[in-house]
Amino acid sequence: MSKNSFPEANKQIRTAVPIAVTLIRVIFAPLLLFWAWNGRAGIPFVICLFVGAGTDFLDGILARRLGVATAVVRRLDGAADVIFYLAAFGSIWLVYPDVVRQHWPGLSLLAGMELLRVTVDYVKFRREASYHMVSAKLWNLTLFAALAGLMGFGISGWLFKLPIVVGILTNLEALAASLLLPTWTHDVPTVYHAYKIRQGHSDT
Repeated sequence: MSKNSFPEANKQIRTAVPIAVTLIRVIFAPLLLFWAWNGRAGIPFVICLFVGAGTDFLDGILARRLGVATAVVRRLDGAADVIFYLAAFGSIWLVYPDVVRQHWPGLSLLAGMELLRVTVDYVKFRREASYHMVSAKLWNLTLFAALAGLMGFGISGWLFKLPIVVGILTNLEALAASLLLPTWTHDVPTVYHAYKIRQGHSDT
């Protein structure tokens, strides 16, 4: 092995660290569904959610600290979020189908916004967005609170409505960013940052 290969090997090791943390959510996703299929919720489910939310927070920090916050790493992070929270929603459907039916109009609108946003991304950029916006982090927090409240303690009401509203607003912001950005860009904190990127591109 030549001396020049050591930096590359070191980078691969550093990249593997946040990816390993991200994959915890992918591994936990079927576990959520397994518990729900067997009618189990309660504190173990909440602990699993807490671990999932914690890894979502930690992998981004590790990627930035280790200098490996590349497009591939960030896209994998976003894909793991989708898998984990879809599994969590599927668990709700299995254990509390009445709650899902009660909030079906809002959930349908949210799903429609997600589909529209992803369609725009693929039409314009030929890949999904990976913005990791501040609003998306807030959405994840409200999702965690709603899922933990319902699956852990049987609480729904406004706590379940909140992530639906925040999710719709988050998708609107991400859609606006996709329309503004001239090229695919990852890690765009807000739609204002997307506007500034567009302005900088126009000035060059």
